[in-house]
Amino acid sequence: MSTSENFSSIPIVDITKLRVGTLAEQKTGAEELGKAAREVGFVYITGGGIDESLFDGVLDATKRFFALPYDEKMKVYIGNSRCHRGYVPEGEEVFASGTKDKKEAYDLSIDLPADDPDFVSGNPLLGPNQWPDLPGFANAVDDYYRAVFALGRVLLRGFSMAIGEEPTYFDQYVTKPPSQLRLIHYPFDTSAEDRPGIGAHTDYECFTLLRSTSPGLEVMNGAGEWIDAPPLPGAYVVNIGDMMEIWTNGEFTATSHRVRKVSEERYSFPLFFAADYDTVVAPLPRYATGDKPLRASLKAGEHLFAQTMQSFTYLKERRARGEIALPEGSAPLSSFGQEARQKY
Repeated sequence: MSTSENFSSIPIVDITKLRVGTLAEQKTGAEELGKAAREVGFVYITGGGIDESLFDGVLDATKRFFALPYDEKMKVYIGNSRCHRGYVPEGEEVFASGTKDKKEAYDLSIDLPADDPDFVSGNPLLGPNQWPDLPGFANAVDDYYRAVFALGRVLLRGFSMAIGEEPTYFDQYVTKPPSQLRLIHYPFDTSAEDRPGIGAHTDYECFTLLRSTSPGLEVMNGAGEWIDAPPLPGAYVVNIGDMMEIWTNGEFTATSHRVRKVSEERYSFPLFFAADYDTVVAPLPRYATGDKPLRASLKAGEHLFAQTMQSFTYLKERRARGEIALPEGSAPLSSFGQEARQKY
């Protein structure tokens, strides 16, 4: 259990030294990251080194895409994709609460060619993106994706050092990961006081890096209370996901979060930093001692796809038709984080 289970705010860590400092300075930055991961599971990071023009570019591209007519957006409907890429209309995604989300999204990942061997062999999360016929959209979005993914690699080194491993320890598990970027649009919603924008959940991957344009994000502390996590200028919100919770056998917390009370129009850009599809995630040896029960191991990609399959309507329909099936032993939704502990 967290040593700060009743936290009421999100810590802020400047990672400039983690990016460009001496090894000693990097270790100091990593310790700060580790403290936040253990005690809160969420942290604001500053000093990420990403040119602000890249965020401005992806925001402009996103606004132009979501302003298109519905029929035009549906030309790149996610259900047309074999590898979970494309437009997600409002109501497509449903979390464990059963409430349909008040949002629309566009999902993408590492843009692989159609002859990529993983895609050809039927991998459900690796392959080419669906790109709309919108001038400048693909370039602006892909440039932003590459920059934030590179920042994710810096954080991966930090988390590795924070648990006493070599900085490059986790690199072996991140060579071709299905790390997804979501472009999310929450429209103006006068009923937002009573309806969630995104239902409570943890993220399925290693960790998430988020930028958004306005408040709405809430984080659950260890006492089951919801804490506001509004955007800070130029900062990224980083939260621990299911994979890190398993690797550290619960020392790092996959923190439950949701989007609430979105009365104003809001754009949000989470990048879910994943491990390679075939990575077997299990408690590391340093966490496999003592009396604490060991978390069950799982395959990273299968867990990610199983959780996705349980929350997307088009995948539920494919499953009902017998076209796809949940991997054996798949965890149900909301199996990690404080939400699972609180049975919220």
